[in-house]
Amino acid sequence: MQAKSTLREASRLSVAPMMDWTDSACRVFHRALSRRALLYTEMVTAPALVRGGATHLLRHDPCEHPVALQLGGSDPRELAEAARMGAGAGFDEIDLNVGCPSDRVKSGCFGAVLMRSPDLVADCVAAMRAAVDVPVTVKCRIGVDDQAPEAVLPDFLARMQAAGAAHVIVHARKAWLQGLSPKENRDVPPLDYDLVRDMRAAFPDLRLSINGGVQSLDEVEAFLREGFDGVMVGRAAYHRPFDILGPADARLWGEGHAPTREEAVRAMLPFIEDHLAAGGRLHQVTRHMLGLFAGRPGARRWRQILSDGATRPEAGPELVEAALAAVAPAEAEEEAVRA
Repeated sequence: MQAKSTLREASRLSVAPMMDWTDSACRVFHRALSRRALLYTEMVTAPALVRGGATHLLRHDPCEHPVALQLGGSDPRELAEAARMGAGAGFDEIDLNVGCPSDRVKSGCFGAVLMRSPDLVADCVAAMRAAVDVPVTVKCRIGVDDQAPEAVLPDFLARMQAAGAAHVIVHARKAWLQGLSPKENRDVPPLDYDLVRDMRAAFPDLRLSINGGVQSLDEVEAFLREGFDGVMVGRAAYHRPFDILGPADARLWGEGHAPTREEAVRAMLPFIEDHLAAGGRLHQVTRHMLGLFAGRPGARRWRQILSDGATRPEAGPELVEAALAAVAPAEAEEEAVRA
């Protein structure tokens, strides 16, 4: 487990929990690019852990630390038990999802719909906090549907602070639970960074991070200079992982070494071998690596080789080596032009 001071530093940059994306293989790959950023699991529902016994959802590689478990649910006692299970499994932080707009969370009374029930969320946070020694955090939206965010968000944050939330990550968009799909909810509601900036000023003693629409490490640094405790990046970190995570340790934490793309690929090979030996398939890992060369010479060939070959039953590390070899000449040519 990470010390709280280390977690505070790590949360300067975090990779958002993303359903069907940020599984353990994805997190191991992201860790090969950044040793310092805070990583999150996909949302795991408390009922699945407590009632369903789905403890396999808590498996993670030791290299993933610092790593946070995000829980979904709305029953304080059940969330407290799920938090205990997560802390017992070694997660450094437990986060409560109050932001996801998917159909699954609407029907289950958790996620963004809980923005309408701040007292219940506060009860959940208090119960989780009483159950574990690791920090309990909340990821939320600025409001849902016809709520007025300028009224809803400050009240919500005040209740989270009173309940003992160690950190709140605010996705600077409303969630429209009626009329928009989960995909549309990631883009259509306008971003309101100014409101979240106002909250930064209004709650100086609350650790507050901003999320939503961040596309570059330059933007991350700008938000940090404004006084935010952290910046959470979602799709940009997934689709262009090297651009966000590759230089992050050097730029945000002053680390001396920034990995190359090739070093990150080679760091994944032992994990891939272990994954295959345990009965896994290559594409379960390499699907998270397709964007590594985004915007670089050879990126299309890299994606093509991995996409076409990794689903084959016999596919192994040699396919990754072949994809890397196919990219190398284009990379070398560009470096020669720069020189």
